[in-house]
Amino acid sequence: MQTRWDDLAWQHPIIQAPMAGSQGSALALAVCQAGGVGSLPGAMLSPEALSAELHTLREQAAGPWNVNFFCYTPPPPDDAAQTRWRDVLRPLYDEAGIDPHAVPAGAGRVPFSHAVADVVEPFAPPVVSFHFGLPAPDLLARVKGWGSLVMSSATTVDEARWLQAHGADAVIAQGLEAGGHRGLFLNNDLSTQLGTFALVPQVVAAVDVPVVAAGGIASAEGVRAALALGASAVQVGTAYLCCHEASTSAVHRTALLSPASTHTELTTLFSGRPARGIVNRLMRTLGPRHPATPAFPLATAAVAPLRAHFEAQGSGDCSPLWAGQNTSGCRAVSAAEVTQALAQGCR
Repeated sequence: MQTRWDDLAWQHPIIQAPMAGSQGSALALAVCQAGGVGSLPGAMLSPEALSAELHTLREQAAGPWNVNFFCYTPPPPDDAAQTRWRDVLRPLYDEAGIDPHAVPAGAGRVPFSHAVADVVEPFAPPVVSFHFGLPAPDLLARVKGWGSLVMSSATTVDEARWLQAHGADAVIAQGLEAGGHRGLFLNNDLSTQLGTFALVPQVVAAVDVPVVAAGGIASAEGVRAALALGASAVQVGTAYLCCHEASTSAVHRTALLSPASTHTELTTLFSGRPARGIVNRLMRTLGPRHPATPAFPLATAAVAPLRAHFEAQGSGDCSPLWAGQNTSGCRAVSAAEVTQALAQGCR
């Protein structure tokens, strides 16, 4: 039997956003223990690592938990595009002493597939969420066959309607304030992107499934406002990035807790898709969305050695410093403390 929204035995309608590269099961578990829904990002994990993390969540989570994946069709290899991209990055390669010809190509992440589902199926997660739409109908049916509740992100009302029509059990209304990758999938027009508190009531009016508000929520007041607009729950990411249980890098934490965090931008430089992060040297030098950036996710490999070089010097000049527009909730405390503070808005 498939899990229904009302079957989720959570204490607080607070979902910790999955944040690849900044967390593992430790953060998800801490949120679960505090009465929310902890989430695990699965797109960048090897099959072995994914299996180990899912085992930990199944055995130790105190309540419902979520595992998240990306839905996209991998682009064909494009050597010419890679060469153009490395040429754009050449001044930084030269500064760092990196031979661009020695930088391997690669995606760094994989879309959800039957091979990934083979790893996930034995664990039957209570919730499975997706970014960039939904998997193919046969694959989605397989996930629902485990009993998992399925959520996916919508950045417009049209995307929300599409998700409901194609089988989503809940819609995450991702406002423009949100950090990390935009979930847009029907088109790439950034002019269609709305702020959270403009988007949420429109999505609530447009669909019959529960709506989760995401983007810019970092306090009890934000939670209360989202619920007042008709959201059934909230999803919070940035406020958890500085928690003890997160694996956020020292460079990233420093940026989040600095005045620089008030200046974020949507950039394609780090992956090929628009994602919100703190403006840094790479974004200022190339512009946040350079036309030579390869298709998602093939931009990542060329930037990776630059990121490693500058981070070794304590600099985030070439790092994806993902953050939403509201970093006021970032504190070096436990995830339980953040969850309990947010939960004050549910009362």
